[in-house]
Amino acid sequence: MSRRLPLILLLVVLPLWLAASYGLRYGFMEDARWVGVCVDEASRWECSLRSNLGWMIHFKVLGWSALGAALLAFVVPGRAGWGLAVLAVLAGIPALALYNTTLAVFAVVIAALRLVRAK
Repeated sequence: MSRRLPLILLLVVLPLWLAASYGLRYGFMEDARWVGVCVDEASRWECSLRSNLGWMIHFKVLGWSALGAALLAFVVPGRAGWGLAVLAVLAGIPALALYNTTLAVFAVVIAALRLVRAK
């Protein structure tokens, strides 16, 4: 296995993850069709998922978890720190797309700095 394979795989997965995050935002959270469905039939599992995601956005769960993982990744040495930085980026990208930009921007920058840090 090449040393660059994890980095190449990460660079392929990140744009797909960003597209999925924006699809979730515009196709599920902001779509007027879902608002109407969830007003009429609030007991549907999709509406419950939408409601729980709304609470996660309100309490900034993704932003705080991304920031915590990024800060922890910055001080943990070796591959464990690199893995935590990947986790922070993967949590920070949906947080950026789902209205937690204040926390997520710092998390993504800190995690990216950890990812490119020399060994």
